[in-house]
Order: sequence, then C-alpha cells, then structure tokens
Amino acid sequence: MEEDVIRKIALEIYNAEKTCQPIEAMTNQYNLSNDEAYEIQLEGMRMRIADGCRIVGKKIGLTSQAMQQGLGVFEPDYGYIADYMVGYEGEPLSLTKLISPKVEPEIAFVLKEDLRGPGITVADVLRSTAGIMPAIEIIDSRVKDWKIKIQDTIADGASIGRVILSGKLTPLENLDMRYIGLVLEKNGEVMGTAAGAAVLGHPANAVAWLANKLAKYDIPLKKGEIIMSGSFTAACPVNAGDNVTCHFDHIGSVSVRFIK
Repeated sequence: MEEDVIRKIALEIYNAEKTCQPIEAMTNQYNLSNDEAYEIQLEGMRMRIADGCRIVGKKIGLTSQAMQQGLGVFEPDYGYIADYMVGYEGEPLSLTKLISPKVEPEIAFVLKEDLRGPGITVADVLRSTAGIMPAIEIIDSRVKDWKIKIQDTIADGASIGRVILSGKLTPLENLDMRYIGLVLEKNGEVMGTAAGAAVLGHPANAVAWLANKLAKYDIPLKKGEIIMSGSFTAACPVNAGDNVTCHFDHIGSVSVRFIK
C-alpha cells in the first residue's frame, strides 16, 4: 500500500477520534492485510506524537479464544497508549470524547527494565516487572456500530479508548497471576467472573507475545511503560451514570464512574 494512502487512512481514524464522529470500516474501502493495518496504526501514533502526545504504554487485545473466534483470528493484536488516554481511580470519566465505549477488566504491568524481542519468555517478563495494578480498559471503536474486522481494529489502535489505573502497585513475589480471581460489577450487578488464566493461560504470556511481536519493528517494551495485558472477560457496554468496579483477588480493586 502506498504511503500516502496509509497516511490518509490514519488521518481519517485520528480525526474520527478527535471529533467523536464514527466512520465506515476501512475494510469496506480497502483490501487491508494485517501488516498494512499495523502500518496505519503506527502512522496514527506518529501523528499523535507530532501533536505533542507522549506514548506511555502499550495494550494487548483479543487475548481470549471467544474474541479471537468472533473475528476469525488466531492471535492477539496490540496498540499504543498515549498520555491523554490514562486516567486514575477516583476521577469520573466523561463520555463526551468516546463514541461507543465498553469496559474490560485487566492487569496492568509496570516495567522496571526494557523488554526487547525476539525470544522473550514469561520468565523474562516476570523478572522485568516492577509490579502489577488493577486496571480497566475502556475500549472504543471509531468504526460505526463496532462493525469491524481484525484489520479495522488493528488500524484503529486495537480499539483503544481510555485506561483507568488503580493506585496500588503489587510486586510479583509469591504471586501466581493464573489464579487471580476477578469479579466485574456494573452498578452493583455482577457482569462477569474469571481468573488470570483466561488471558492466554497467564497474563505474562500476553506481555511476552507483545515483546516478540514488536521485534519485527525493532520496538521494545520500555522501562516505566504500562502494559495492558488483555481482558479477563467479554467487554461490557457502559453509559453515562454507570459505575463499574473490578475486584481482583490478592491485588485489590479499581473502579470508575461514567458521566456525560
């Protein structure tokens, strides 16, 4: 695909995010490969950096078999987290900058060392992690009505919207993330339950996958970055007035209130 076409699509997605006006699926207009979709995503990241944004982390999506089967794919995808996308527990989140948000309960890794693939293992991830935090990813799609294929969500930054972090960082010593239980509540009603093993068998597997995947572009996971490792459950739609809390065994909880 020509560079000017890649830039045109990336700009269209970026403008849709800024204006909150959804667009038609890119795959309705272009026969995109996954690699071309990642090139579009990368160009979109460059546009945000040029506008003064800072990349503070990365996210992994499609870590569950159900989500992969829904899009007809057999591996996760990834995107970048910019500084304006990060919020913290206790701050209400306005929906005015989002189009069709859904929440996903996740574990956020905070790195104390760089991770550069290929050949990164779970042991490397655990050794390079300062700690983990309860987190909520608010996914969003710039494509109308979430009518997407895998190439659409990749080009759209893996459908990143916002990330809510708790204020608690838990070190990994004597902690097996496979057995961290999760209860997702919306307005006091249980919307889903799961354990860490739902994320590629172990959330650190997802982080290792990402480090190795990014080796193709010579991009490391950097010291200090936040790495969102993928959702424990199916995504849950939210509206203004909703209160969402994710209770994680051993590492605490995180909550967010949505406002207009």
